[in-house]
Amino acid sequence: MSIKKKYDLILLDWILPDGNGIDLLIRLRLEKLQAPILLFSSKKEIEDKVEALDGGADDYLEKPFSNIELLARIRALLRRESVQKQTHIQLGKLSIDFSSRSVQIRGVPVKLSAKEFELLEFLILNANTVLTRYQISEHLSRDFDHIAASNIVDAHIKNLRKKLDADELIQTVRGVGYMIAQ
Repeated sequence: MSIKKKYDLILLDWILPDGNGIDLLIRLRLEKLQAPILLFSSKKEIEDKVEALDGGADDYLEKPFSNIELLARIRALLRRESVQKQTHIQLGKLSIDFSSRSVQIRGVPVKLSAKEFELLEFLILNANTVLTRYQISEHLSRDFDHIAASNIVDAHIKNLRKKLDADELIQTVRGVGYMIAQ
């Protein structure tokens, strides 16, 4: 087997219909696949977790798990292995430092709420991709039982555009959602 595609993250179950997830994990690492791999399994023994991590998994999640924890671990792995290895991005007059969670316009600091910063970061890390209102709401909410069909995403976008004086930066894709084009 040869890996020709580039993956941002791989979610891998220990037990596969046609084999063993650990064997696949080891093969992927031998092929120099650099993508973070989150292995999950119902195996609860410490030795199993050690085998998975020593085999090349970046994280191990024990079944059953909550979707909220799964998404938090995915976000952590993607932050660690993001293509945005640099912590600083310049978009025209906008300067963003992900490590300090700070934003400046032409050198002047802009105060963003935690949700506004998360939204900006989510849009930037998915640049040139249209994100639906539902995807954005799901990312910001983390309470998947109460993802509202309200206008909360539109309100956050409006506030972010106003604070950043960047109507042109965050583009509306009618009937679908929003995106940042780079």
